[in-house]
Amino acid sequence: MELYFVLKVLWWLLLGVLLSGMAVMVGMDMGVGTLLRFVGRTDIERRTCLNAVGPHWDGNQVWFILGGGAIFAAFPLLYATAFSGLYIVMLLLLWTMIVRPLGFEYRSKLASPTWRNVWDWALLVSGAVPMIVYGAGVGNLFLGVPFHFDWDLRSYYTGSFLALFNPFAVMCGLLSLSLSVYMGGAMLMGRGSGHVAERARAAARFAALAGLVLFTVGGVWVASMHGYVLEHAPAPGTAQNPLQQSVGLAPGQWLRNFRAVPLLWIVPGLGYAGMALGYLAVRARRSVLAWWLGAAAWIGVIGTAGVALFPFMMPSSSNPSHSLTVWNCVSSELDLLWSTGFAAVFVPLIVWYTSWAFWVMRGVVDARTIEGDDHAY
Repeated sequence: MELYFVLKVLWWLLLGVLLSGMAVMVGMDMGVGTLLRFVGRTDIERRTCLNAVGPHWDGNQVWFILGGGAIFAAFPLLYATAFSGLYIVMLLLLWTMIVRPLGFEYRSKLASPTWRNVWDWALLVSGAVPMIVYGAGVGNLFLGVPFHFDWDLRSYYTGSFLALFNPFAVMCGLLSLSLSVYMGGAMLMGRGSGHVAERARAAARFAALAGLVLFTVGGVWVASMHGYVLEHAPAPGTAQNPLQQSVGLAPGQWLRNFRAVPLLWIVPGLGYAGMALGYLAVRARRSVLAWWLGAAAWIGVIGTAGVALFPFMMPSSSNPSHSLTVWNCVSSELDLLWSTGFAAVFVPLIVWYTSWAFWVMRGVVDARTIEGDDHAY
């Protein structure tokens, strides 16, 4: 098998791993932010929530950077097209991601209830909005993104910001938010105590059920859509670009990969199992197991989207034949080889560091300790 082909598929898989890692780790922190005002009714309860993820939230941002870096290194045409066309969306994400660390660092600098209340709302918004945008972005891939290229591969975005938040995309955004809230609830259920743990448990149960419903509705919706079909592409071994291919649309085509390889149904099955068993684990107060099942649910949901879309990475609704695929937006073989070498070193290192941090800083957050600590959040 040709090495370049293997590297392309490898980086498609690795991108899925990094996006799943980002969803699990960053989504957990943002879920805590989303739940902050609901799980914490008093100032000390909210501080308990913040200190539960305090040792981890900034380190977890590495997964966010890794995801963007992987797209930049391995799929530069996708990076350029998405980041330039969806500029307003990227700014929205940027500003919410800027406000979020400010909320962590500045909230407890003053004892004023008004001051802290403002930052509590800021943490809620900066937790919920990015997860909704994340899910809506994936949802729009199934509908196609309104862009096209001219003769020298300059991309032109022809849509509007509000059009990106169509009903299907909003549903996908709510699914993403549900899984984020579930992860945040599972985290607080294990690291909080008393009322905080019980409210987080209730939120996680509700989020798991909401995720099951939304994932099912999304699957039925996708099955009834017109999917993209790669009808013609340049021969293997020749230059690949979006101007030299033909793409059509046909009903039910987003399920073609599952029909071709029935074993792939394991992927959405993992998503269902993670949410359903996670609900049961939360009811049984098994917070660690619930967290891992939530991670499995994220992997199943993101994996389902990836398998359904393959080989498309950013379909075009303006001109379907200009859609970006794994084959035509990838870096050179040499670039992928270098990137693979760096990934082989740094991804395991990040996984090790993250695991070590969670192990060392495990345990229940004690509210009395926070009250007497000037350096606590």
